[in-house]
Amino acid sequence: MPLFGTDGVRGLANGPLTADLALTLAQATAVVLGQGRTADARRAAGKRLTAVVARDPRVSGEFLAAAVSAGLASSGVDVLDAGVLPTPATAYLIADIDADFGVMVSASHNPAPDNGIKIFARGGVKLPDVVEQRIEAAMAAPKLQPTGGGVGRIRRFADAEDRYVVHLLGSLPHRLDGLHVVLDCAHGAASGVSPETFRDAGAKVTVIGADPDGLNINDGVGSTHLDQLADAVLAHGADVGIAHDGDADRCLAVDAAGKVVDGDQIMAILAVAMKSRGRLVDDTLVATVMSNLGLHVAMRQEGIRLLQTAVGDRYVLESMNEGGYSLGGEQSGHVIMSEYATTGDGLLTGLHLMAEMARSGRTLAELASVMTVFPQVLLNVRGVDRTGVASDDVLAAAVAEVEAELGDTGRVLLRASGTEQLVRVMVEAADPESAQSYADRLAAVVSERLAL
Repeated sequence: MPLFGTDGVRGLANGPLTADLALTLAQATAVVLGQGRTADARRAAGKRLTAVVARDPRVSGEFLAAAVSAGLASSGVDVLDAGVLPTPATAYLIADIDADFGVMVSASHNPAPDNGIKIFARGGVKLPDVVEQRIEAAMAAPKLQPTGGGVGRIRRFADAEDRYVVHLLGSLPHRLDGLHVVLDCAHGAASGVSPETFRDAGAKVTVIGADPDGLNINDGVGSTHLDQLADAVLAHGADVGIAHDGDADRCLAVDAAGKVVDGDQIMAILAVAMKSRGRLVDDTLVATVMSNLGLHVAMRQEGIRLLQTAVGDRYVLESMNEGGYSLGGEQSGHVIMSEYATTGDGLLTGLHLMAEMARSGRTLAELASVMTVFPQVLLNVRGVDRTGVASDDVLAAAVAEVEAELGDTGRVLLRASGTEQLVRVMVEAADPESAQSYADRLAAVVSERLAL
């Protein structure tokens, strides 16, 4: 089974993901990403390569980040230790200081016992599959073992957070004065930097989920648990609630009435705003096939083209890079604004969402009304052969029959899981009852036809 998943290497810390694995992976990364003309030129000038290393506040991140730094330094790479910072901050800093690459130790929205290692290339961009495969192969090959002055140094990246905050504030088209926000930082990597940034942008800030102890990350808080945020918005009479996940590459929102505003709605608001300012390249938004049908309808009405990709922010990024597009993302809250970031950035997204509230003088609920969310039902059918989704004729006929019955009022998507033996059945319809009924009907066919 490949070591790299859809977003780096991830697993139970001290289970599959050990300090030895982290060190060896870092050594292999130094070999593979230390190649190329720029790296060769730096060595020819007597300079060592440089990498940025950061982590979220999980307790296991301490030893895993130390192992990564040791692997890089032992391979002749100078390490700038940025400490606890969001994943998008790490990506930004790599580009900002022209580092050769960087590593983020985080398992994003996963529970505290898990952890992960995300590797970024020069410019703060995620690695393509072929480079990940080369790094995995290099783990079994000879390592770089410089001695004396060739060994890398590990130093504290003292102004890492300040650089990131200045970058975020510099991106804003409008200050947030007069707006009251509740921030849920998921006891994660944004617990320090997010409240500071929103206050500096002019907002009144109330904070929850910002007391990380190494074990409580994502525990009942953050973008996957929005109940506490909704309650806090109502209790404090705030204008908006913003939720991050553990590494702060996501942003979901809650309006003043406590109603959730998801990634699709956020993208719709930003797309319309950016189009009005001439910042939406080719009037195009990039989203995955899981985005709600309501987003398709709304964008069509606003004269914005919706370009679809496979599920995963890496595929959104690939499509954005190929077309030079400026906005894309996922329903889950990974929103990519390529003018300012190379990956999803929950702080950047939340700031720009509130900037549009401040600029327009409209509430979040009013802005979100640009899109009507179609009822959606998602069922996971387990114990089936996921490889048969694309080839079973009876299943294809069942899907076609439901699609014909839905017409323009709904949508069907069957997708094999990338990590488990299950098939996801997603149905959108004009009302919840119809969506549930059609989803149950198709799930029964999947279970019967693809049973193991």
